[in-house]
Amino acid sequence: MSLRLRLFLVILPPLFLVSILLGLWRFAAAQETSEELFDRRLLAGALAISRDVAISGGDALSPSTRRLISDAGGGEVFYHITGPGGVYVTGYAYPPRPDMPVSRELPFYYFANYRGEEMRVMRLIENRSIDTLTGDSVVTVWQRVSDRRAFARGLALRAVGLIAGLVAALALIIWFGVQIGLRPLNDLEAAIRRRSPDDLGPIRRAVPHEVSGIVSTLNRLLGQVQDSFEEHQAFISDAAHQLRNPAAAILALAEALPHVQDRAERAHCEEQLADAARKSARLSEQLLSLERLRYDANMGMEPFDLDKVVEDVCRAFAAKALSCDLDFTFVSSKARLSVLGNSVLVGEALINLLENALKHGGAGMTTINVRTSSDTEGVMITVEDDGVGIPPDKLSTAFRRFSQLQHGEGTGLGLAIVGKVMVRHAGRVDLVPSKKGTTFCLWFPRDTPA
Repeated sequence: MSLRLRLFLVILPPLFLVSILLGLWRFAAAQETSEELFDRRLLAGALAISRDVAISGGDALSPSTRRLISDAGGGEVFYHITGPGGVYVTGYAYPPRPDMPVSRELPFYYFANYRGEEMRVMRLIENRSIDTLTGDSVVTVWQRVSDRRAFARGLALRAVGLIAGLVAALALIIWFGVQIGLRPLNDLEAAIRRRSPDDLGPIRRAVPHEVSGIVSTLNRLLGQVQDSFEEHQAFISDAAHQLRNPAAAILALAEALPHVQDRAERAHCEEQLADAARKSARLSEQLLSLERLRYDANMGMEPFDLDKVVEDVCRAFAAKALSCDLDFTFVSSKARLSVLGNSVLVGEALINLLENALKHGGAGMTTINVRTSSDTEGVMITVEDDGVGIPPDKLSTAFRRFSQLQHGEGTGLGLAIVGKVMVRHAGRVDLVPSKKGTTFCLWFPRDTPA
């Protein structure tokens, strides 16, 4: 459904409802007004007849009185006059009689039947002298109720017709007014539709104040998409560059291996080939980890025991550390450390820190220590070594993808993965100042959703 039609349907039904209520009120008001006007006409006719009877002694009515009681749009007026003692003076025979006593002080109105028709009757009692008689003179005038109602209905129908015409005119005004009001949105839609798929720049177009928030939100979204696209393109370019070297090394070793005849040299080539394959596999695994952290918003988050995860990672890493003649220790917290998150990702972050220390700690590194602890706000994993260390001013470079502070065997992805994991868990990774070596602290909120 178009916005124009939606606005039209929102505005028009209340307008129709108001017009219907107004028509009903106008119909009732027309009936009430007509009843009041016709009752006054009956009273005016009765007073005029009473005056003429007193003046002429009941012989004749004046022309003005006859015009007053003739049919003038509200129906014919009938009359009957009796003089003192109930003597018939003039008018129609057998007037409608009231069902209750008639007041002598005020005009008395009532409904009655006259020759099979419903009538509105007014009876007026006055003290009059006719000829030589003095006493109560009774003037009775009446009118068809159907004539009165037809007149009121005509008034109401004319009013309803006027209201219907106004509603129809308003409907047309609203229909075309909404179209004119939505023209800036239509122009905006046309401008966006004319854009090429590669044009993700902000929308710079004058729009009404009511939709400026939508345009601002859309511009922010376009900016985020543009940044994401550029970052994705940079990631693909970097990944292709990083994968090219191990792929080329594997291809060169694989092509040279069949031609190596010396057994010792052949074994050395096979070992180099296996090492190159392991590096390539590790690089691919880390690249997949980065992309999974970037795009997978549905990774399972559940409470887990941090000590258990760290202990499992340290147990698996211990053999590699001992083979490098390193003193490797793990000290767990005495209290249970509960974290809400993904235990696999946390383990991956810890593995990357440990391998980063192993590859870049330098020849003089002798120890790697891992410990878990907690404070009032969260829990921590601390990884400490006595290697060459990372200068604080180089920390931002160390966490950048494919960045290395010095040439080594790493891929440049380890710390980038650590940073992404901590962001996903609403935590942080800190480089703790130390006199020697490098100390990283991974801080997690305690039982707080990521």
